[in-house]
Amino acid sequence: MTFELSHVALLGVSYLLALFGIAWITERGWIPESVTQHPLTYILSLGIFASAWAFYGVIDLAFQFGYGALAYYLGTGALFLFAPVALAPLADLARRHQVHSLADLLVFRYHSHGVGAVTTLCMLLGILPLMALQIQAIADTMYILTVSSNPSLPAMGTGFTFKDLMALGYCALLTVFTILFGSSKDQHRGLFTAMAFESLLKVFALCAIGLLAVYGVFDGFTGLDQWLEQNPENLALLHAPVQDGAAHTLLLVFVATAITMPHIFHMGVTENLLMRNTHTITWAFPLFLLLMALPIFPILWAGFELSVPLPAQYFTLGVPILAESPGLTVLAFIGGLSAATGAMVVMILALTTMVMNHWILPALSLRNRDDLYRQLLWLRRVLIATLFFASYFVYWLLDNRHSLTNLALLTFIETLQFLPGMFAIVFWPRGNRRGLLAGLSTGTLIWAIALLIPVITGFSGLPVPSTDIVIPLGMGHWSAVALLSLGANTAIFVGLSLLTRQNEEEQYSAELCAADELSQPVRQALDVHSAAEFKTRLARSLGKVTASREVDVALSELGLRITERRPYALRRLRDQIEANLSGLMGIHVAGEIMDRHLPYKLAERRDTLDINLIENRLAQYRDHLTGMAAELNNLRLYHRKTLEELPMAVCSLGLDGEILMWNRAMELLTQTPSDDVTGSRLEDLAEPWKALLTDFSQSSEPHYYRQEIDLNGRPHWISLHKANIEGSIHSGEYDQVILLEDVTETQLLEQELIHSERLASVGRLAAGVAHEIGNPITGISSLAQNLRYESDAPEVLETAEHILSQTDRVTRIVQSLVSFSHSGQNKKSEFEAVDLRACANEAIQLLSLQKDKNEVEYVNNIARNAIIAGDSQHLIQVFINLLSNARDASPPGSRVMLDSDEDEYSIIFSVTDQGSGIPQDKLDQILEPFFTTKDPGEGTGLGLAMVYSIVEDHGGKLDIKSPADQVHQTGAQFTIKLPRHIDSMVTG
Repeated sequence: MTFELSHVALLGVSYLLALFGIAWITERGWIPESVTQHPLTYILSLGIFASAWAFYGVIDLAFQFGYGALAYYLGTGALFLFAPVALAPLADLARRHQVHSLADLLVFRYHSHGVGAVTTLCMLLGILPLMALQIQAIADTMYILTVSSNPSLPAMGTGFTFKDLMALGYCALLTVFTILFGSSKDQHRGLFTAMAFESLLKVFALCAIGLLAVYGVFDGFTGLDQWLEQNPENLALLHAPVQDGAAHTLLLVFVATAITMPHIFHMGVTENLLMRNTHTITWAFPLFLLLMALPIFPILWAGFELSVPLPAQYFTLGVPILAESPGLTVLAFIGGLSAATGAMVVMILALTTMVMNHWILPALSLRNRDDLYRQLLWLRRVLIATLFFASYFVYWLLDNRHSLTNLALLTFIETLQFLPGMFAIVFWPRGNRRGLLAGLSTGTLIWAIALLIPVITGFSGLPVPSTDIVIPLGMGHWSAVALLSLGANTAIFVGLSLLTRQNEEEQYSAELCAADELSQPVRQALDVHSAAEFKTRLARSLGKVTASREVDVALSELGLRITERRPYALRRLRDQIEANLSGLMGIHVAGEIMDRHLPYKLAERRDTLDINLIENRLAQYRDHLTGMAAELNNLRLYHRKTLEELPMAVCSLGLDGEILMWNRAMELLTQTPSDDVTGSRLEDLAEPWKALLTDFSQSSEPHYYRQEIDLNGRPHWISLHKANIEGSIHSGEYDQVILLEDVTETQLLEQELIHSERLASVGRLAAGVAHEIGNPITGISSLAQNLRYESDAPEVLETAEHILSQTDRVTRIVQSLVSFSHSGQNKKSEFEAVDLRACANEAIQLLSLQKDKNEVEYVNNIARNAIIAGDSQHLIQVFINLLSNARDASPPGSRVMLDSDEDEYSIIFSVTDQGSGIPQDKLDQILEPFFTTKDPGEGTGLGLAMVYSIVEDHGGKLDIKSPADQVHQTGAQFTIKLPRHIDSMVTG
């Protein structure tokens, strides 16, 4: 069965255009997010793990190793089955620190730029044969379909052929696709969806060919069983493979593949798929691998039955050809094309990131770049094209001399060399960069001498000088080379790490990467005082536009403002900017830029804990804590909640004055939200708190009593208490906890009590003076009366009347002073009938003595029969307070009206002024003790509170209406409702 070249080329181009289309419409949001962000889409995108070798070459692996071929699926499946333990920690590190490649991760862990460069070199050497494998698979299958009348391959070593030209065209198309949809630094939704589609297509194609093998070749499973009985050598081949004894090495190689292959790391770890779908991946991806594995042996046996004249690696295509199924033949070709395409695109992207971040950018000057994003984009595009060309060059250089299986194993054994260093990232903090570099270089050198060079040159042995011994080389000895290189690598890595010491930076990075990442949350300090200063400093390396954009993006991600000045917030901003720059240009360059312009310095000591960092991380991981950790966290939350809700203002400070905690009562007292001050320093607070707290914190005194401060134009008194908290790491280091007590009410109450005592003294004095004045006044009155009877002269009579009038007035004034000096301590059971109109007149009489106040007219319209049960002196006090407030609020010459009403059981009276009224926002506070709207020194804020208390004691109600005049929006009206005296009710 032969196809026209134009038809096959059209099929291939159409498929690639379909991938273009899927990626394009996804980027524009035409495919719903429910599809593009579905866990199934992410899991299928991980199917790029199954490259063209998994579609074609794994059949050859089954032929050579029998059941050992299942190690490819078992090793990878087992690693994903335990993803929450084995892979999730790496994915979490990648998420938190914006790690975008395996090299970035190793650089972060081992704190060495040399590690990144060596890792990139080793990975490039290892992956290029796998890239060549993909190109070879596509070129071979196109040749099988179009050139040969019978399915066959061209002879090896034939140089540049038409097949190679077709492969070059395929690489060119794939280069364009990768540049268009993978060269930006953002997550690639379109690429995800396209890769998920290609995974779905290849698993469908492989399963369809498997069904063809079972039902089309063997007429079902019964026929397959009969064929195996008739051909027992094929069944025996599964248990006694051609290459016996290497199956255990395969399992080791394939376990490491899922964690060290750059395209799997890129899709699963870098793009954060594992963190978003950890629990789903643990069963879904092994299920995907199971579907890929099921057709392998049926296809192998069908190829034997049909005597497919192709190597076993192409039985997937040969079986439908010889079964004369054009549809499935095309599907097999598209499935292989799909597998190769997905793997190549993602591998090129991963290698591009590594080469650019660890080779190109460190060698370039980044100063004064006005359009850094555009230059980086074009640099990535050039690297993508270069790597595709390099892959094609390796393919052309190998010239079909090696099977797909050999090329795959060549790559897998090299990536296996990264396993010790990857394991130490999370599980062995003692490992250091010297051990890693020495071990990795040794393992790679053994691999290159024993496998890579022989694959390229054809050498099969290395003679030992002065002896007849020849060391065997080449892929025929891959199992021994894999074990030898990995063993030497691991031994040197462990040995050197134990013999040499880490520097402080490497040790700190190792502790961050360890499973217990909270072990050293050290508080560090920046010499930057505002977020705006970040732009100025970073502009020296990034340029003004890039620096401004990166700072704005980081601020937006953290929910901060450009005016931010809190040290903790600035530390978070610095870390976020570094993480974002790491995604843009790699950890190496980003770290250099940040260390150059925004370096950290240790606050106080290396071992000073960053409480804010601990709180932030525990909040993030709260749902992931279990067992004792969860219980301890709940206990921590309980104690923190207790402090937060304590009805006493509390804050805690670090040694450098950084505010670590600010509870709710502190928020209410200072009118400063906790989020605005946590992580800042005392000197960043507003006055008067800045001066008060700074002075107290620096003082050796444990208590400050009744410190007077001004809040909103009014005096307040605050008592302060503090205690030192010993550091949890080193004794002798102390943080502070400060408690603030608002004693303003107590202070004012004491002042009022003192004032009341003075008034009582004045009252007692007034009573004595009144007694002494009474006798002379009585004598003067008697003489005036006698004068009136002793003379008939009009002038004398008029004078006598004036004298009597003034003595009566003096008598009333003295009686009022004596009455007011009494405390009015009648109990409720001793209440008597009280004339409200008389009480009002008495109050008016007393207020008229104050000549220095506003002159207003009091109009007493209270009914004469307004009799209530109460204490007359207390009610006089009510009138005095209400009338004095009304007088003070009214303009000179205005009226203060006293009116009354009644019902069957109550007397209602009101006091109404013509002033400006009470603001609406003050109405709820007007009756609170010590609240006043008068100027400082003019009032104590106790008058209306006393009125309210007296009214309640009399069983009455007090209502306030403001404005009283709705038309002119002026005045205030106080209305009091009191129970009538029972006798007045009977009389009425």
